[in-house]
Amino acid sequence: VGTMAVATVNLHAVTSWVGIARLFAIVLSCIAFSLVASTGDFGGPYGTWCMFTWCFCFAVTLLVVVLELLELYPKLPLSWDDFTSAFSMLAALMVFTTSVVFPSTFISSPCSGSKCVRQAVATTFSCLCFLAYALEVGLTRAKPGDISSFLSTVPGLLKVFEAYVACLIFSLLDAYSSEAGLQWCVAVYSICFIITLLIIIFTIGRCLTYMPCPLEKMLVGYNALALAMYLTATILWPLYSFRGKSRPNNCGRNCWWNKHLGITFLTIFNLIAYLVDLVYSTKMVFIRAP
Repeated sequence: VGTMAVATVNLHAVTSWVGIARLFAIVLSCIAFSLVASTGDFGGPYGTWCMFTWCFCFAVTLLVVVLELLELYPKLPLSWDDFTSAFSMLAALMVFTTSVVFPSTFISSPCSGSKCVRQAVATTFSCLCFLAYALEVGLTRAKPGDISSFLSTVPGLLKVFEAYVACLIFSLLDAYSSEAGLQWCVAVYSICFIITLLIIIFTIGRCLTYMPCPLEKMLVGYNALALAMYLTATILWPLYSFRGKSRPNNCGRNCWWNKHLGITFLTIFNLIAYLVDLVYSTKMVFIRAP
């Protein structure tokens, strides 16, 4: 008589606080993109980004819940805790950005009619979805002294933040080839993004054990270098972008001035992130918790 394989069901995946937060995120993101889809008004790059964010987060979170519910994730060739920590942080950042971009782009004032009501409700559910992912990040964050899952520690979560902010910077870049100072800034954004992304990918893929030098000390050195590079970009980008130039009178959504101002603030955000990252990674290396 042949034996039949029985799938193991782990109800803890949906009854724990982390599981409940994920279920809320699935439902809220589904409602958000369904409401926006019903309006038919989500064209252009901003609308496409918002719909992609809600659908992407919905699909991946649903996949995570199913894999944990059926206990299939140990068969995957990756560090599951690092993957889920990185994704929840990324999803929180993406949904937060969408919750700001969508209403500012598509909801007009005064708001009237069923279409506007659906857009406003979708924005509300998007904000609640962000809170669900933020709660998951808080619940899965590693305790002080625990470095078994790097991407769940503060330096690991900051790596995801730094890479995401760099992506936002790239989305705002337009004309920079005329100035050597701006070219250097773009080089800083690109180099730091590539190295940070490789650290995230290698961590999830369990490839960091093959590094020829100690990971912790390498991260301290990289964070110090990235901090110094971003410090130069924080000074040079606004200097070369706005020197001798005033804000145009008709400066709309795609105005170069607004984009360069946005890059200036995002550069400062990443500078602060790399500073905090350096402080925490230094503490992890030189101040061990008992």
